[in-house]
Amino acid sequence: MRENQKKRVVVGMSGGVDSAVAAAQLKEQGFDVIGVFMKNWDEKTEGGECTAAADFTDMRAVCDTIKIPYYTVNFEKEYRNRVFAYFLDEYKKGRTPNPDVMCNSQIKFDAFLKYALKIGADHIATGHYARIVHEGGALHLLKGKDKNKDQTYFLCMLKKAQLKNVLFPIGGMQKKEVRAYARQLGLTVAEKKDSTGICFIGERKFKPFLETFLPAQPGEMRTLEGEYIKPHHGLMYYTLGQRRGLDIGGRGTGEPWFVVKKDVENNILYVAQGKDHPALFSEGLTASGLSFIHTPLSGTVKCRAKVRYRQPDQDVEAVFHTPNTCTVMFREKQRAITPGQYIVFYDGEECLGGGVIDTTITKEER
Repeated sequence: MRENQKKRVVVGMSGGVDSAVAAAQLKEQGFDVIGVFMKNWDEKTEGGECTAAADFTDMRAVCDTIKIPYYTVNFEKEYRNRVFAYFLDEYKKGRTPNPDVMCNSQIKFDAFLKYALKIGADHIATGHYARIVHEGGALHLLKGKDKNKDQTYFLCMLKKAQLKNVLFPIGGMQKKEVRAYARQLGLTVAEKKDSTGICFIGERKFKPFLETFLPAQPGEMRTLEGEYIKPHHGLMYYTLGQRRGLDIGGRGTGEPWFVVKKDVENNILYVAQGKDHPALFSEGLTASGLSFIHTPLSGTVKCRAKVRYRQPDQDVEAVFHTPNTCTVMFREKQRAITPGQYIVFYDGEECLGGGVIDTTITKEER
């Protein structure tokens, strides 16, 4: 570390309230803080709005208020090659990807981390709702104190080396406390709504957006019994458990219809009626591409896990066949487990790591 100088922290700032408060807190704690805005996508929304430009304006106003320098760094090439290419490739396979997880491992905590260290940073910081604890020479990634905002699910593919120089200043705060802190400082983003949609791309009308990059391949929509219902627009536009957008009426019991299966080889979308239809539920899954913050899990392990961001942790028994593959069985059946999404493992508050869901397991397949 440089002698007689404060530790330098480069904060990844998005133009939102969370990263703004993270930067403000670090400044208050005496760090030498630099704000950096990552430009990863440069296309306008359907309404012609350049969201990156608007977010940069908000970020600049925050930095001026808390009196820290700020810069912009362009990672558009890295984002397209490492995240967006993966995003499209998964949809081609009929799966439902999670670009936020990939964006964290490939951009925020790789390309951005390397950039920050190159310009002399001792640490990087972001506005994630997560905590890092160093105990006995070991690093532990813990859930954020605000259980409704905890973001460790999206950090599951990070390695210890990527986290050792990271700070999460708001990980111990509730969202309402973050907004109150921002109001106290007079930050213009204090009431700004949370960003949604695709990581760094934002809110889009999904079907037209995806059509821009992948040609649609219409096929047949059928029941599990083989009855033809109607054409579908392309398997990539549907996800398991989906209800909206099927436009099926006047059939059966009158209950809603749901997507329950994709036959990619034959381009058939299978649907079933009723929110509790057995085909919506699975007893387990297989996963690959495993990544752990510390030593990979091995053998048979009982722990907790989740297969989607908002889901409560579930009791599981996982069998790790190799450092890269596993089979996971749940104590209770799980609804709409989706290939392409991530399963994330926990030991209490600690996030251990995760992997990509490949297949589901039903009772008949055990």
